[in-house]
Amino acid sequence: MQIAMVLYDRFTALDVVGPYEALSRLPDARVDFVAERAGPVRADTGFLTLTADKALADVPHPDVVVVPGGPGTFTEIENETFLDWLRTADATTAWTTSVCSGSLLLAAAGLLRDRRAASHWLTLDFLRQYGAQPTADRVVTDGKYVTAAGVSAGIDMALTLVGRIAGDEHAQAVQLLIEYDPRPPYDAGSPAKAPAHLVEEFRTGSRFTLV
Repeated sequence: MQIAMVLYDRFTALDVVGPYEALSRLPDARVDFVAERAGPVRADTGFLTLTADKALADVPHPDVVVVPGGPGTFTEIENETFLDWLRTADATTAWTTSVCSGSLLLAAAGLLRDRRAASHWLTLDFLRQYGAQPTADRVVTDGKYVTAAGVSAGIDMALTLVGRIAGDEHAQAVQLLIEYDPRPPYDAGSPAKAPAHLVEEFRTGSRFTLV
């Protein structure tokens, strides 16, 4: 099973690395990091670089596609080369997935029209512009499309997908192996729980954002 994990300038690292930790443990998995051009791709903070071993054109028909989010989403949403690759790959994928604002790229490619989809809470409403149905769930499965909410939800998405592909017990084994047992020190992980002034600061752009 060939899994294409997409990189682009200013992606969010955990959107890729989190799902990688789970999906790479699927039976017979082969993971390829791909970008428009092979080579180093810098994440949104500017501190971390991942290497795309292959160009998009080298991986036209993966079994699984994982599209991360990040500030670069809003540049790639105008990149027809990238959107065309998504359409071509999607024609033969078993699963097409995204994390965070990556769902906007799937939607911009026309893949989520009339489908339910998740995204980061700051970008969720943008899905409507492309005919998708924004859903505030942490992971949304609609047919072969699996979309996750913000950043850390990519791990939940990947474990969900592992369960669908290899069965619940294998997914549970992967969860145990990576010791994914979140107990956050703060209960502020959604706009419904976080202090209202923080939510407002992110909405108005007075605080930096990761999407």
